[in-house]
Amino acid sequence: MSNNQKSWNAVAAMFALNGALFGIWASRIPAVVERFELSHSSVGMLLLLMAGGAIVTFPIAGHFADKVGAFTVTRLVGLFYIVALVLLGLSNSVFFLAISLFFFGVTHGAMDVAMNSWATEVEKANAKPQMSSFHAMFSVGAGLGAATGFVAVKAGLSPLTHFTIASISIGAVAFVFANIKWASDRHETNGKPPLFALPKGPLLVVGIVAFCAAIGEGGMADWSAIFLSSVASASEANAALGYTVFSAGMVLVRFLGGQVIARLGNRTSARLGGAFALVGCSLAVISGSLLAGLMGFAFMGMGYALIIPIAFSIAAQLSPKSPGVAIAGVSTLGYGGLLLGPPIIGFVAAATSMRMAFLVIAALALVIVVLSKSLQASTS
Repeated sequence: MSNNQKSWNAVAAMFALNGALFGIWASRIPAVVERFELSHSSVGMLLLLMAGGAIVTFPIAGHFADKVGAFTVTRLVGLFYIVALVLLGLSNSVFFLAISLFFFGVTHGAMDVAMNSWATEVEKANAKPQMSSFHAMFSVGAGLGAATGFVAVKAGLSPLTHFTIASISIGAVAFVFANIKWASDRHETNGKPPLFALPKGPLLVVGIVAFCAAIGEGGMADWSAIFLSSVASASEANAALGYTVFSAGMVLVRFLGGQVIARLGNRTSARLGGAFALVGCSLAVISGSLLAGLMGFAFMGMGYALIIPIAFSIAAQLSPKSPGVAIAGVSTLGYGGLLLGPPIIGFVAAATSMRMAFLVIAALALVIVVLSKSLQASTS
């Protein structure tokens, strides 16, 4: 096996592990809600606490990825991420659960920044665009993690037993692949990391593009089924297909993304991605039928697939002296979009209609098309 393939396998394994641990947790949220008798608002606050943990740790993770090396930080944080998932299973009170969720968010966010920093190193060393394939592996891992939840429920396993067995098993396999020799770039860092990471200068455009795409992704995750049931009068089973086709389109394009970006470049690929999302969302809104909605959502998944990977690649290219910090700033806006997307869609839908709410997503896709022309990177 070539060194290029080994390095891809190593990073892909870490992306898959990150996604799997998140998918394992997500698959048992209903069990946790039932155990602690949580209200919808309580669940929302706890999930917000988890997201807050991730956002708070972005600048710290970026600082240490630059100073210590992304390779080292990724693997070390990956171990703590496994521990954090087990702690969620051990939670015996809402207070303990809140603390554990914050720590889970911290480790998830830190690993996200570090592994993306490592991915940009491997992408550069292998001299071809690979970021989208790494993000595809995250999606594969998330699906695998969610599948273990289905098996665990059928087997009658408690969340603690499920979290322990699944995380250690998947983690062991991932670390076997990640056990390679790799000398990460180290960069001089001045002072302490900022309390809140936000992109500046040319990076701000990259961050806004990521923000617009993340709002679309977050909105699709929480509102696609409701859109189909209310606008297209779809049954509950058919409405659930909306996010399924969206995810399938995203994973497919992410696996093919390297070839697309190599041929078209980052700017053109991002512009086409925004255009696909715009056309797909417009098709779903204007038609209002189930078939058109599913086709539109598939187009949206294909359109958004490469935006975030491209944003991380460009961030590292624009800040070669501190790629970890740059990726942390873009990640902050990306996570902000994922957090703000669902409530923005809900607010607009309540004030107007579900169709009008999804037109907001379409408008933001148009922003991606426009701003993609201004993206600055070595790969045009």
